[in-house]
Amino acid sequence: MIDKFEPKWIAWEITRRCNLKCVHCRSSSEMVVSQHPDFPIEEAYRIIDDISGYAKPVMVLSGGEPLLRKDVFEIARYGTDKCLRMCLATNGMLVTDEICEKIKTAGIRMVSLSLDGSTAEVHDDFRSQKGAFDGVINAAKLFRKHDIQFLINSSFTKRNQKEIPKIYKLAKELGATAWYMFMIVPTGRGEDIMNELISKEDYEELLKWHYEMEKNEKDMLVRPTCAPHYYRIVLQKQKEEGEKMERRTLKFSTGGSKGCLAGQLICLIDVDGNVLPCSYFPKSAGNIREKSFKEIWENSELFRDMRSFRDYKGRCGSCEYVNVCGGCRARAYAVTGDYMDEEPFCGYIPYRIRKKTSS
Repeated sequence: MIDKFEPKWIAWEITRRCNLKCVHCRSSSEMVVSQHPDFPIEEAYRIIDDISGYAKPVMVLSGGEPLLRKDVFEIARYGTDKCLRMCLATNGMLVTDEICEKIKTAGIRMVSLSLDGSTAEVHDDFRSQKGAFDGVINAAKLFRKHDIQFLINSSFTKRNQKEIPKIYKLAKELGATAWYMFMIVPTGRGEDIMNELISKEDYEELLKWHYEMEKNEKDMLVRPTCAPHYYRIVLQKQKEEGEKMERRTLKFSTGGSKGCLAGQLICLIDVDGNVLPCSYFPKSAGNIREKSFKEIWENSELFRDMRSFRDYKGRCGSCEYVNVCGGCRARAYAVTGDYMDEEPFCGYIPYRIRKKTSS
C-alpha cells in the first residue's frame, strides 16, 4: 500500500434516484431512472469485500437519496461487519423513528444532512422542493431523540451566501456534531449555475470570516469544504497574529493537512462503478467492475497526476502553499478543462511570481 496516500474516506453512490432536484446536484439525480437501475446487493457486497481487504476507510453511503434503496441497511450492516466505519448522507425527508432504529441497528456511525438556508423559503428554493427544509429540521430532531450523531453540510452560491452565518447558528442550535461550509463546484446539474458562483473576492472574505468564527467555536467541529486555499489563509492569519503554527485547523481535513484531498485521501465510487477523485470531479480513474480498488487507487494515471504537486500549472505550481492547499482540481477541470491547471477561484499571487514581477 502507498502509505502517504492511503484511502481514508470514500463516498459511495448506491443509487441515482432522488426525491429532490437540487440546483447544484453533482449526479443530476431524478426520482425515476430507467436507463441506469440500481446495482444488485451482491455487487455491493463484492465492492465492500474488495475495499475492506485493502484498507479501512470511512464509507459514506450516498446518492441520489440512499434511503430510496430498500436494502441500504443491509449494505451498511455488511460494511460494519467488515470493520468499516459506515456513514449515511441523506436529505432528511424520508427519516422516521423506524429509519432511526434501522440506522442504529446497521451500525451507521454518522449521518449527514444538507441544509442550505436558515428558512424554508431559501432552502426549498435551493432544493427545488417545498417541504425540504421541514424535512431537515424533523430529521435533526429525530436524530437527537434517538441519540444518532449527525453533521450538517451547507452548499453556497450567490443566491444564499448571505445566509452563511445564519445557517451556522441554526446548525449549532439543531445539535449537529459538525458543520461543513461547501463552496459549490460546477459539475453535474451545477454546471447550469456558473453565473451564480460566489466571486473569488467574496470567497476570500468568507474564508477569513470562517477562520475568525472557528477560533471561537468550542462546541461544534467546523470547516470549509471544496475551499482548499482556506489552509493558506490559516497559515497567513497565524503568521499575522504571531501564533505558534500548531496546525490545529489543518487536522480537520479527513486525516490530512492539505486542502484538496481528491484522489489523495478521498474518492467517490459512482453508481456505475467508476472511481472518481471526489464527488465533484467527473473524470474516472477506473471502474471497480473491471479492476480492483487497490489497482485503481495505486496505479491510476489520473490519481498519480493529482498527487504530483510539483507538476501543477499556473499559480498553483508556483505557490509556496501548494503542499497545504493544492487548489481545487475539480474546479480547475470544470473551468479550464485541465485538472492540473491553477485554482480559478483563488486570487492569491505566489511569492515566486511577485518576486519575478518586481525584479
